[in-house]
Amino acid sequence: MTAIARRVGIRGLVQGVGFRYHTLDRARTLGLVGWVRNRLDGTVEAWVQGDEARVAEMLAWLKGGPRAARVERLDVDEETPGAFVTFEIRRGHLSAS
Repeated sequence: MTAIARRVGIRGLVQGVGFRYHTLDRARTLGLVGWVRNRLDGTVEAWVQGDEARVAEMLAWLKGGPRAARVERLDVDEETPGAFVTFEIRRGHLSAS
């Protein structure tokens, strides 16, 4: 299996609605690795890595997110796969720049 990686910026009403926890659960269910975190600008950022079909399934889910979220846009960038062994929530806010 060849892994692919995508860095995803999720915009909209995505903080304060359990987005990171639902993302963690969905990613682990799909067998993906990487991370998810809040950013100071109100967006959520995720690194999603794994089999191409499962990454595509995760990206499709991120377009809607959990029930309370209102996703307006995904910004998806191709990345070189990293050395991740699990999917985790990264604590703290990263600056908006």
